[in-house]
Amino acid sequence: MSELHHAILGARCTIQPQAIVGLMYRPDCAPARLGDDCIVRAFTVIYGDVVIGNRFRSGHHALIREHTVIGDRVLVGTATIIDGHVTIGHHVSIQSRVYIPTHTTIGNYVFIGPAAVFTNDKYPLRQRQSYRLQGPTLADHVTIGANATLLPGVHIGEGAMVAAGSVVTRDVPPWSLAIGAPARIVPLPPHLREPNRFAD
Repeated sequence: MSELHHAILGARCTIQPQAIVGLMYRPDCAPARLGDDCIVRAFTVIYGDVVIGNRFRSGHHALIREHTVIGDRVLVGTATIIDGHVTIGHHVSIQSRVYIPTHTTIGNYVFIGPAAVFTNDKYPLRQRQSYRLQGPTLADHVTIGANATLLPGVHIGEGAMVAAGSVVTRDVPPWSLAIGAPARIVPLPPHLREPNRFAD
């Protein structure tokens, strides 16, 4: 059976068996809040202090940790990890096995392909007194290809695309393409210079 630990659900939400919504990671955490028409699939875990809009869908075995804010019509795919303190806009599609660390910001109409990895620590376990963790920032209408890696603090501009398997080490200007490892920036082909659109 599903477990509603500490949660406030909107109308017509479906919580499948073995899912956990509102995990109390500390005694004083706020409840998880989900909007209307949400589907949380089996073995997904959503912590307390998470706010999710309408028509959210998860895959199986997804993890959404505390202080994550998610807009309307967002998909979080199977085995994806959102490590908390993350902001995600509206109409976002996050495919399976994506890793999103703390202090990441994702805009509206964003697509993130399978197994993409975002990072937030330039110097793992070093310089912790002088360096603040900072994940990537994705503007609206960004597309991230499968298996891409984004280094800490990079900004992906509006409408930009990151090719599959690329390693992004610096900011990507709006409506451009990052490709390769390390990624080089090239003009976005004219036929791709249009906003992302998702079916309702």
